[in-house]
Amino acid sequence: MISRSELRRLQGHNDYPSISLLAPTGRTAPANQKDRIVVKNLQAEGLERLLGEFKKRDVAAVVGNLNKLVDKVDWEHAEDGLALYAGKDVAKTFYLPFKVKPRVVIDATFATRDLVFTLNRAPRYRVLVLTEKPTRLFEATTSVLTEDRTKPFPMVHKGPGGASKLPGGQGINRSAVRDESHREFFGKVDEALAAIQKEDPLPVVVVGVDRYLAFYHEIARDPDSIIGYVSGSYDDPKPSALGKLTWPVFQAGSTMKRTRALVRLKEAMSVNRHASGIVQVWRAAFEKRIQTLFVEADFEYPADLSPTGDTLLPYTKKGPAALDDAVDEVIEKVLADGGEVFFHDPGVLDLHQKIAAVLRY
Repeated sequence: MISRSELRRLQGHNDYPSISLLAPTGRTAPANQKDRIVVKNLQAEGLERLLGEFKKRDVAAVVGNLNKLVDKVDWEHAEDGLALYAGKDVAKTFYLPFKVKPRVVIDATFATRDLVFTLNRAPRYRVLVLTEKPTRLFEATTSVLTEDRTKPFPMVHKGPGGASKLPGGQGINRSAVRDESHREFFGKVDEALAAIQKEDPLPVVVVGVDRYLAFYHEIARDPDSIIGYVSGSYDDPKPSALGKLTWPVFQAGSTMKRTRALVRLKEAMSVNRHASGIVQVWRAAFEKRIQTLFVEADFEYPADLSPTGDTLLPYTKKGPAALDDAVDEVIEKVLADGGEVFFHDPGVLDLHQKIAAVLRY
């Protein structure tokens, strides 16, 4: 899975030639056997185009990185799509939770639209598993979990009641010492999570025994980001089994939050503090006025930007002013400005031409 910081680094890459290889994949055999052939054919196409334009020694690093990426594809854990990015000094693989069109793009920049779509449209959340040995963090898309090992995760409780023994002796309340030690440890866990959330804020499902959940609820810096809890002991969680537990909890919490947000939209309409339709919403996003954005998950809107950037024009497909999808750009703007985004099924926002916003003023 990709984080927003990784996406920004990829989007900042500018070095010709760089190659992007995108392909649909399958999660199970025998379908994924055909996917390997598709990827190999795309690889051959990319190499042919590179060597048709450049001398072999001039693109040796790019070719080498592409070949390594293809050789190291983990077909056993593939999802619905695959994105490979190879440059002279870059080699990145991403597994995507939806199908993509097979294609090879050779340019100075990487083709990241599908990664933007993954970040913006796929239901992503984090799973924090509170245990002593150790506390783990996962990033999730639907029921598929991938462990996040960003330091200091995974985190081991080294204090009393964890890796260290509880003190003994007359007059010492061992339970109180243990509880305070756990609160202190979970405070450090929350601090580490907050640093990750600052870079890429996501809803969080917290997992643990009732006692740990109660401690964490007490010390959490951002309780509003917690979308649900799963009670139980999971000292050695298997991602596949854990995902089956956390996904329904995330869905239930998301449904409740979306419903409450729609109530706020109705209230904003009554006081004329809303925008409806992509044209109005784009201008409001440009002016940094959007507090909450609502969009139907399948809505796309290609358009050109006006010279001033505040207006959408008919799509020409030409030049830097042409946007493949203005909706994704709006989503990025709203998130960057600290707003919320809610996705809805087709038809829910018919009254608003598929996209709407609650405005800050």
